[in-house]
Amino acid sequence: MNTWCRTRREMEMCLTFLLLSSTLTLTAADSVRLVDGGSRCAGRVEVLHEGQWGTVCGYNWDMSDAAVVCGELHCGEAVDAPQYGHFGPGSGPIWMDDVGCSGSESTLKDCRSQGRGDLYCSHVHDAGVTCSAHRKSRLTAGPHRCSGRVEVLHGGSWSTVCDGDFDQQDAEVVCRELDCGIPVKVLGSAAFGRGEGQVWTEELQCRGNESDISLCPISSSLKHSNCSHHNDVGLICSGHTEARLVNRSDSCSGRVELQYLSEWGTVCAVGWDMRAADVLCAQLDCGSAVAVVEVDWFGREWPHLG
Repeated sequence: MNTWCRTRREMEMCLTFLLLSSTLTLTAADSVRLVDGGSRCAGRVEVLHEGQWGTVCGYNWDMSDAAVVCGELHCGEAVDAPQYGHFGPGSGPIWMDDVGCSGSESTLKDCRSQGRGDLYCSHVHDAGVTCSAHRKSRLTAGPHRCSGRVEVLHGGSWSTVCDGDFDQQDAEVVCRELDCGIPVKVLGSAAFGRGEGQVWTEELQCRGNESDISLCPISSSLKHSNCSHHNDVGLICSGHTEARLVNRSDSCSGRVELQYLSEWGTVCAVGWDMRAADVLCAQLDCGSAVAVVEVDWFGREWPHLG
């Protein structure tokens, strides 16, 4: 304690001054990074202060805070702002607590913060961010984030994909990358409207097990060289990773049901094949698909999803 903090009043003023000084100093982080998210544009938020990397408390962490981080890292727009240890616990100090960005700040250090969060937070509460540049595919112009026109990121800009060069395996990868479950329906002829900009000029040749579209092999010899935005492909994913088979005594056969938000529904049999069944069986830890049976074999249930 400074020697001039002698009286009770002086001590209260001194403590207030020291607290404010600590808060201001700790929010002035020298740098920021995202780790354990698979790319530099997704992961646990870490800031560098006094030569040491530390984390950010997820308390009150939101999309405005994430937007500032994505902007500072030149990673596009914020897609998600998980609050509590989504990318695993970090280590070291928790440099920032109760961050409150407006979303217009140029760096995270410019945002309001209560300083260190070690007293109130543990690393299981570490904040995370996913930015749009982390993902190499997206669905646009659909009724929800898991359906829409397929677009892929290439050379820093988004391109649409020709419906003649997009198949079930490609759809599986897009749905997986976007955390949207499994494909329900692939739609051609610009079903979600015509896009803008470039049309993807190479043929995707995904095997179906890739984690994101950038890992898929490509071919420069298009089967459909005259593609335009009239041929933009669309995709409907299940919208959720939860799936089940019902109306049988065991859990590995039955009517297919998928959950979107809080509602369970069935899947239209049109376009449902062994490939889609294999994906579902693997998801349910049921091995490989043996058969896709006729409509209503396991009874009817409404509503349909897709």
